[in-house]
Order: sequence, then C-alpha cells, then structure tokens
Amino acid sequence: MSTISTNQITKLFVYGTLKRGFPNHHLLEELTATNDAVFLGCYKTLNSYPLVCGPLGIPFLINIPGSGHRVIGELYSVSGLGLARLDELEGISRGHYERLPIEVVTDEEGDPRVTEAEGYFGHRSFGEELWNKNGKVVMEEYLDKLGEKYVRVKDRDVGLNLKDYILEFLQSHDHHPSN
Repeated sequence: MSTISTNQITKLFVYGTLKRGFPNHHLLEELTATNDAVFLGCYKTLNSYPLVCGPLGIPFLINIPGSGHRVIGELYSVSGLGLARLDELEGISRGHYERLPIEVVTDEEGDPRVTEAEGYFGHRSFGEELWNKNGKVVMEEYLDKLGEKYVRVKDRDVGLNLKDYILEFLQSHDHHPSN
C-alpha cells in the first residue's frame, strides 16, 4: 500500500457500517468534527457490483463490475489523516478490504453528476468466493435489518481476526444468503 499524504484529499464512497446511522459511523463523525471528513451527499455506483453480507453481518462490495446492482451509499471528502484511520478500521493492511477506484453518481433526479472516488472492496483473495457462497444473491443497499446483525470488534472472539471468520464462513456447508 502506498503512503498517504496528510494533506491529500480523497473522495470516499461508503456503503455499509460507515454510513450514517450504522455502527462504525462514529469514526466519520469524529473525523468530521476535526475537519478530516466532509459529507458530500447520497450517491450510487455508476456500475453494478455485488454487495453481499458476510460473517458477523459485515457488508462486502465485490469488485466484479457489471454484476449485482448499482449500490446505494454516501460520499465523503476525507483528508489523508482521516483516510489512514478509515483504512485501519477496514483492515487494508490485514487483507480484509482493498481501497479501489469507483465511479459514483448523485442519487438525485434530473441532474446526476458522475464523480471519481474510492471505495472499500472485499479483498480479492476471498471476494468472489464470498459472492458465490451467498449464492450470488446480492443487495442494492446495506439496510438497518442487516446492520442489526453486525458484530462489533469488541464483541468478537478475541482469538479470531476477520480473515479467520471469513475462512470459517467460506468453509461452512450452510448456504448463507445475504438477505
């Protein structure tokens, strides 16, 4: 991963637990309070992508453009310092997610604007397999009923990291539809 300049500004598309009203949004609130993040509005991906719910109620956007739905989320302008904190939460260095370019469009009628941004995608080492495990059933938006299934880091088994949970989920014989 390249180093992040503290004065660099990145547009970041969030679609899951970082959205307003969801368990990890507190971090974006903290960053907003220090001017390290600014809410830009509700957006939708320009292309379709699979959005699935994995173990622990965690949403994963899968980098398979043209599959799934146009995903609904929020766009933020984030400082380099803010991005470093978000990357840590999302486990970029641990192989949980990858932050990749994504085109998003305003979720407004009449005058939609396309914006280049970045978003967190489930890591390529398990993303497509996670989609297959969900029976290729995808959602358009991470909603409250899924957010209620989210298990916060402090409530998880201390001996397991997220990749352990993902591996266990992928190796289980149950079918786990995303909704």
